[in-house]
Amino acid sequence: MLRLGLTGGIGAGKSTVAKVLTELGGVLVDSDVLAREVVEPGTLGLQQLTDTFGADILAPDGSLDRPALAAVAFGNEESRKKLNGIVHPLVGKRTAEIIDGAASDAIVVQDIPLLVEGSMGPFFHLVVVVWVDAEERVRRLTGPRNMPEADARARIAAQATDDARRAAADVWIDNTGAPGSVDEQVRLLWNERLIPFERNIREGIVARTHPEQVTADPAWELQARRIIGRMALACADDAVRIDHVGSTAVPGLDAKDVIDIQITVRSLDDADAVGDRLRLAGFPGVETSNFDEPKPAYGMGGEADPAVWGKRFHGNADPGRPANVHIRVDGWPNQKFALLFRDWLRADAGVATEYAAIKRRAAEAAAGIVDYQPAIDAYVNAKAPWFDVAYRRAWQWAEETNWTA
Repeated sequence: MLRLGLTGGIGAGKSTVAKVLTELGGVLVDSDVLAREVVEPGTLGLQQLTDTFGADILAPDGSLDRPALAAVAFGNEESRKKLNGIVHPLVGKRTAEIIDGAASDAIVVQDIPLLVEGSMGPFFHLVVVVWVDAEERVRRLTGPRNMPEADARARIAAQATDDARRAAADVWIDNTGAPGSVDEQVRLLWNERLIPFERNIREGIVARTHPEQVTADPAWELQARRIIGRMALACADDAVRIDHVGSTAVPGLDAKDVIDIQITVRSLDDADAVGDRLRLAGFPGVETSNFDEPKPAYGMGGEADPAVWGKRFHGNADPGRPANVHIRVDGWPNQKFALLFRDWLRADAGVATEYAAIKRRAAEAAAGIVDYQPAIDAYVNAKAPWFDVAYRRAWQWAEETNWTA
């Protein structure tokens, strides 16, 4: 299944987006609704709250008096931790029950107001942020919701900044327009990204894009960080390190719009051990790409031995963000060269310009070839002769600069 984290600042219209996603077929898990559900009369949650904070937090009908609870629970940090220690595990348990009960091909939408504040992005295949500028949110809160302006501004100020939300967002939905205007954005997201993404995860399909060179995008770095966060969660201690490598890791370098990530492991057995976890996280494996071509091809001692150029290869199932994932063994020549090549290009603008020209010619070689595999083969083959020489040049630079990975 596909798990979508939905968030946004107070007054941004997150509930509106959640409603459209639910109408399209999404399975909604609303954390605010669950937080109320787990403390309804007769629940274990309400009993734990009264045991902790006393019966004065109850209304005459036996339900939870939320203002009374807030008065005692938010008075100090210790009380707040006690409250969270009761409610959060219960909400988590109920969330797990809903997700476990969903169909295997479901798209689960988890509505979490403080997703960014809680750094929860890596737990989801995608994070969708609903955005409206702060002044418009104040107008909405003080208008239909009749909230005092001072309270509205205080709540907005206490939440994550727009910059923090942008860094966490795989999808940014602008909900500034008139009521209903956001619906088409959500439908396009559902049909063009979420449906194929879920299918790709279920069927183990990697999203591909034709090898065309595009203008360098500053957003590549943030996109790589989000991917790395998900991989770090999936790999846990089996990963020695995870790095953004390749052309998109070099600021200002035009490249294919494909993020390259290298996961460093201690052995190929460890690479195989993380395979299923990466697939579930949205990064299926590609069994036909289990080695790198030794560089230089005409030999360089033991480093040309194909046995030490082995790897495992995965890709992103997300059609909205193609990515190549190379799992390589710590200290093997392909693992070291991926880091060296990136750092060499970052340090030497002349080499980066030279490589950009090589990539343009490679893209031209692939242009007009419709099928993906022949196109990518033409692209790679066009770059191969330059790489054989670049391998030696990069290591010479490493020696001259005392480079370390």
